[in-house]
Amino acid sequence: PGVKEGVVTIISKHSTCSIMLNEWEMRFVDDARHFLLKLAPREGHYLHNDLDYRVGPPGYGGHDDQAVADEEWRVMRQGQPVNAHSHLISFVVGNSEAVPIHEGKLTIGQFQNIIVVDADGPVGNVGSAKTRTICVQVQGSD
Repeated sequence: PGVKEGVVTIISKHSTCSIMLNEWEMRFVDDARHFLLKLAPREGHYLHNDLDYRVGPPGYGGHDDQAVADEEWRVMRQGQPVNAHSHLISFVVGNSEAVPIHEGKLTIGQFQNIIVVDADGPVGNVGSAKTRTICVQVQGSD
């Protein structure tokens, strides 16, 4: 059973985590990492990193009282990483891929892999391991 003809869509639900198709060879992976960090260096000057100037969305946290929403946003923002470069890397790489399925197999190249690029790295805001959500949807017919 399963899909014989169709498409699989893979999407990251995070703004600093991307999905790409490419070769998974460690020297290339290092080259790609260096390339992306040249495009968006960690130490660059980014407005997004000025955490005290970020404005939250109206009614943040579901609050009708904007003063309460603003305070909740201020507290949340204090735990946020300085990571504009990660957002820019994800912006360049993209957060989804769609791969055709033909005769029950993914139609990717011999050396291609579906790769998750977590531009923030594996550690969360408080130094613990973090989780990422990747959604996969398969559409087609048998």
